[in-house]
Amino acid sequence: MSLHVAILHGGISHERDVSLRGGRAVADGLQAHGYATTLIDVGADIAAMIQEIRACTPDVVFNNLHGPLGEDGAIQGVLEWLDLPYTHCDIRTSSLAMNKVASRQIFAAAGIPIAPGKLLTPAELAAAHPFETPYVVKPVAEGSSFGVHVIKGDDAATQRRDIASGWAYGDILLAEAFIPGRELTVSVLGERPLTVTDIVAESAQDGFYNYHAKYAAGGSRHSLPADIPGRIFEDALRYAREAHAALGCRGATRADFRYDESRSESGLVILEVNTQPGMTPTSLLPEQAAHCGMDFSQLCDWIVQEAWGRRKVRG
Repeated sequence: MSLHVAILHGGISHERDVSLRGGRAVADGLQAHGYATTLIDVGADIAAMIQEIRACTPDVVFNNLHGPLGEDGAIQGVLEWLDLPYTHCDIRTSSLAMNKVASRQIFAAAGIPIAPGKLLTPAELAAAHPFETPYVVKPVAEGSSFGVHVIKGDDAATQRRDIASGWAYGDILLAEAFIPGRELTVSVLGERPLTVTDIVAESAQDGFYNYHAKYAAGGSRHSLPADIPGRIFEDALRYAREAHAALGCRGATRADFRYDESRSESGLVILEVNTQPGMTPTSLLPEQAAHCGMDFSQLCDWIVQEAWGRRKVRG
């Protein structure tokens, strides 16, 4: 049976551009696998999106939206209302994973190590450092490293006040102790962690895997499987699988870590679980899947069939 897949991409978050690129790549991948596809550019008019979905009568919706309203449970609620099977996580899990405060609590309860953190207001950040420098400040609910800053150096106090005065991501922010060392990531398909990638941000000025490093050609160098001690490699795979399960994830996810080599086994901490990993040519999930023998078209097929399989169980 040839399925018709509606692909949602674009959206109104900061990640619109990467969502559009990923959506087009998914359409090409699914068409190569024999699917009929309809790309739907999602904008601010939610009624127009619903009308487009209903008009094309898809068997499955591939949700390739990122950021607020795309991966935080909002669009998932619309698709539940329409009674359509859709890819990736459900309302509850999407909401929990997107909220870094909630997800940190879940990781800690599951025994998965996290960095020390504090919640504070922009005014409190302006008044004093929450940790010894360097440290990280980030929005509670954004993706692709938007709004993330590493505060460090001789002008740290000036950085702190400038960031606090220009904060545009809500009334509360999350500060975390900075974990020096490596940026690692593990993708999970179903219950299977794929491998560990070691990411080097070639052009990042802040010393972390920021938006430019994630999506610009040449912005980062990926080494997979990561050349790290075997115990750390196995711990990263295990933590990624456990985090996926603890949040109640389904389909494809990606867990991001920091690893401080000077602290050996205690130096690995989880940062977050991305419930809708990027699907652009430079994205990490397709790269890890290819390393495991699954090309991009096969990966898109796996994601759609996982969603379709849940529909068959329901129906």
